[in-house]
Amino acid sequence: MTVETRYSAPNRPATALLPETTQKPSFPAKELPKGNAMDQSLKSPGQSALEDAFHAMFELSRTAPSATLQQRLDRLARLRAAISENEARFEQAISADFGHRCATETAIAETLLVLGEIKHAAKHLKKWMAPQRVSTALQFMPAKNRLIPQPLGVVGIIAPWNYPLQLTLAPAVGALAAGNRVMIKPSELVPRFSALLREVIAAKFDAAEIVVTGIDDDIAKTFASLPFDHLIFTGSTRVGRLVAEAAGRNLTPVTLELGGKSPVIVDRSADLGQAAARIAYAKLLNAGQTCIAPDYVLVPEGQVQDLAERVQANMLTMFGTDPDNKDYTSIVSDRHYARLEALVADAAAKGATVIQAAKPDDPKWKSKRKFPPTIVVGATPEMVIMQEEIFGPLLPIMGYRDAGEPVAHINRHERPLALYWFGKDNAARDEVLARTVSGGVTVNDCLFHFTQINQPMGGVGASGSGAYHGEWGFRTLSKLKPVFYRSALNRLADLYPPYGAKIARLQRMLRFMS
Repeated sequence: MTVETRYSAPNRPATALLPETTQKPSFPAKELPKGNAMDQSLKSPGQSALEDAFHAMFELSRTAPSATLQQRLDRLARLRAAISENEARFEQAISADFGHRCATETAIAETLLVLGEIKHAAKHLKKWMAPQRVSTALQFMPAKNRLIPQPLGVVGIIAPWNYPLQLTLAPAVGALAAGNRVMIKPSELVPRFSALLREVIAAKFDAAEIVVTGIDDDIAKTFASLPFDHLIFTGSTRVGRLVAEAAGRNLTPVTLELGGKSPVIVDRSADLGQAAARIAYAKLLNAGQTCIAPDYVLVPEGQVQDLAERVQANMLTMFGTDPDNKDYTSIVSDRHYARLEALVADAAAKGATVIQAAKPDDPKWKSKRKFPPTIVVGATPEMVIMQEEIFGPLLPIMGYRDAGEPVAHINRHERPLALYWFGKDNAARDEVLARTVSGGVTVNDCLFHFTQINQPMGGVGASGSGAYHGEWGFRTLSKLKPVFYRSALNRLADLYPPYGAKIARLQRMLRFMS
């Protein structure tokens, strides 16, 4: 295997993102934003370093040859090594940032998913990179068409805090496989993880391949305004709108994985015991801090209490009532904990029944930021818990009278990132699938559509745009360039003026073929 040469910069200042260059690269197609630009003298060192890093990457993406198959495989192998060699350190850093993160959840929901993405990409990359044959219309024969994937250039990734390893590096896998250069901006809510990621990436990659930026406010504000060739953002819908607006000023295409209120429909034909166990697990994974977590449940009116009791029983079986349980993850910050307390208090004040094994203001739970699993029965649209994404271990359960109500309820609101359906009635299932639009669906379970490497992951409407995972990520982060190869035998020259009898004959032939 041919391995690309990586340069080192032993005299580079610690704050620099790239080695110094003698001439700042130009931007032939795009310029750095000037509308709210500060004078260079007012920019922080972090902002200047970020822009310099981007300039250098941008210039190389326009002047250096596209990465070969062997170079891309080498980059994927180095990314795999960076993760594998530091797995325990990543686990510890993420746990420290959360207050406590279940080690098993980090392994299963983060590390192994990214390693699987890398293995899949490496296995199929040669096929993905190959020019694809495209059929040629009869009137242009014997010419030929090909679709040729090419790197876009520089891809930016703005990562969230809830699954910091997986949601940072899974998009990077697609970007590297497509031959791009990558800039990553981690979340400020996971500073230990962010510092570790920056360290291990710098040890394995040249700064012309991948750069992990700092997490200061000035970096965050500047990052989205850079004229990337593609920008990936995972986070809230509110911030996603701001990112899309900033990117739009440069006509930068964006992939937005946002969120929203992902519903669960429990059909009358469902096995309640099975549904309860699977909903409880999906809701409490990462303490509910998952963008595709079940946000609320719709169940036949006469089964509300039965399902609530079954879900609570499963929650207690899985996590018990001890806040020291190492399988149960902490809420990431005091602010997020307080927000969840406010959601429960508002629901209770407006008449909902709150089912909890412990109170969230209990010092034994609150000191560890462990929020007790909570079921809310009788939630109504006036309650804040039904107006915003919950993003925590709170589960409203609401009743419906007829099969059309859940679909009508879902369609009155923004399209969700995920939808879950439980039941045995295939006709009822297909009716829901046909009449609702969501980012993805899992039938008779939750979450697992996200883990399917051959399926795209992405939202729709307010829950996001674009998609990645496996070949979908490769295609999103490549320019699929159509190329037409004209044959010497083709009669296209008959189209040239002066027009006369020959063009009339050609028009008749084209009409016949159209």
